[in-house]
Amino acid sequence: MGVEVGAQAARSRALAVLRVRSRALAVALLPAAVAVVLLVGGSTGQIDGPGWGVTRWIVSGFALFVLLAAAGIALVVARSRPAVSPTVTIAEESAPDLYRMVRDLADRLEVPAPSAIALTPDCDSWLEDRTHPAHGPPRPESRDEIEGVPGVRGLPSAHRRAPAAPVLVIGSPFLWWMRVGELRAVLAPVVAGTGPSAHPDIAAARRFVRGLDAAVAVTSEPRGPLSRTVLGGVGWVVRLLLRSCRGHAAEMERGVAAAAAERAQAVDYGLRIVAQEQVGLAYAGWDRLLTRVALPAWRMGRWPSRLDAGVVAALTELSRRDRLAEGFASRLGERPACDLLEEPGAIDEAASLLAARLFHGGPAETGPDWAPVDWDEYPDEVVDRKWRTDAARLHRVLDALGVSRSSGAGSGAGASDPEGPTLARVMDHLSDGEPGDSRESGDLGDPVVVERRAASAYEDEDEDGGPENERSSALAAGLSAEVAREEAAVSAGAAAPSGAAGQVGPDMPLWDDGSLPLFPLQPPRTGRELLADHVTAMVCCAAMDTAGAAPGLDWLDGPSLLINGERSVDLGPRVLSLIEEGDPAPLRTWLLHLGIRPEKPVRLV
Repeated sequence: MGVEVGAQAARSRALAVLRVRSRALAVALLPAAVAVVLLVGGSTGQIDGPGWGVTRWIVSGFALFVLLAAAGIALVVARSRPAVSPTVTIAEESAPDLYRMVRDLADRLEVPAPSAIALTPDCDSWLEDRTHPAHGPPRPESRDEIEGVPGVRGLPSAHRRAPAAPVLVIGSPFLWWMRVGELRAVLAPVVAGTGPSAHPDIAAARRFVRGLDAAVAVTSEPRGPLSRTVLGGVGWVVRLLLRSCRGHAAEMERGVAAAAAERAQAVDYGLRIVAQEQVGLAYAGWDRLLTRVALPAWRMGRWPSRLDAGVVAALTELSRRDRLAEGFASRLGERPACDLLEEPGAIDEAASLLAARLFHGGPAETGPDWAPVDWDEYPDEVVDRKWRTDAARLHRVLDALGVSRSSGAGSGAGASDPEGPTLARVMDHLSDGEPGDSRESGDLGDPVVVERRAASAYEDEDEDGGPENERSSALAAGLSAEVAREEAAVSAGAAAPSGAAGQVGPDMPLWDDGSLPLFPLQPPRTGRELLADHVTAMVCCAAMDTAGAAPGLDWLDGPSLLINGERSVDLGPRVLSLIEEGDPAPLRTWLLHLGIRPEKPVRLV
């Protein structure tokens, strides 16, 4: 009963959308109808007299103008390409078990099966209509399959006709984290949506709304003065129509979703409740992996090639630390959903590259400055290089500020190299007073005292996000300017090859490389964050070069310093005490305890 109610509501709203289209057509034909009446009346003598001849010419001319304008608007709407989500399309021969599972699910729900399956590097799933002619097969010369793995990035030409049913888009982290039964339960309400989508009125209403939306995008593109004027008028009409049917379209989609959810209750309902908990857990782990682990690699010109496999490790660690996944051990005995793929490694790599492009804006192809990295190479290829690059940038800014390379009397023994990059140089510059003054008492090494000072440092932060310490502010400003220059240079160098043919799926030409990243992960870092990162990097370099520490990877926190095989977790508050309060004592105590020599030069990139 609920299915029929939701479907009926969706159909009624679809008819309301179509009525908007019919009214627009009636308005366009009304002047022509009036002109026909006047012309016929004049030819038969029914409408004749002074002034009617001029009226007929004016109305006929206006009708012709309206018809031409309506035809032009209809042509723009019809030829505009609706947006397509960037995905990695999976051919059936690359995942026959996955296609079989989806078809079986559609049969149980008594709905049409999706025409194809694609993956998105996000924790979401949906149906996407790709029936527009622009979504058809590309030209033969633009092949987009992965070499040696046919069909991973594109369907064969026989399967790339405009499908009657929508495409099922699945979040790639679900395939690696969820078990087969859980994935089936999560996809049930999504696949059930193909039923209402097959209704002619709903399909026509969706095509009309998508055409209007695509036409708005076309009329918003920068063009010449004449084209801008003409398309400006077209855009005004299209936006008016879109506003008129937007509410009806939203209610139609709600009705479709309600009908699909009601129909899916008959399939794996109890398991779906448990699977929804795994959806939330997957989202938390995926977000943590991208922001803490993948983003530092992307900024270093490396993209992790096994992000989906990494999310499993991140979620396992999250479950171990926070005990969020009850019964996790029992889940490991079940079949993971990625087993439904023939080549999960190759598909994971394609999804990982797409994630790098969407969330960071990297190139479409690998190169010297944009290379894949495996997880076992991450500490050396990313962490070590990141720290040494940041440390080198920090010393370049100190040089630009005219800071002496001499480490000063309080840095330790006078054995420091006056020309070498040392941690002592950084600490002495950021210190408010002479090292060893009255603040350097024994309790400053106490973690409780350090945490309290770090908390007070956050309270002292100014409105711009920078530290109030004068020297720290100057250094943070220099670092911000240096990072901005480097990022601008990288963006300028990547702008030319970004439009090259390194395509991910048949929908790749339908989204603009110039707008990448589509979903930036983080806003620009504040001056305080940049300074803390760079000072921390310098400390880690000193620890690696003088105390035998090693770079490491923490699945939840990203780059980490390993001291005697254990992850260091108490460095951050001490660095904040230095940059916010100008107090080096907590950091000096920590360095002394671990045997790190701040006066010794370190190796930089």
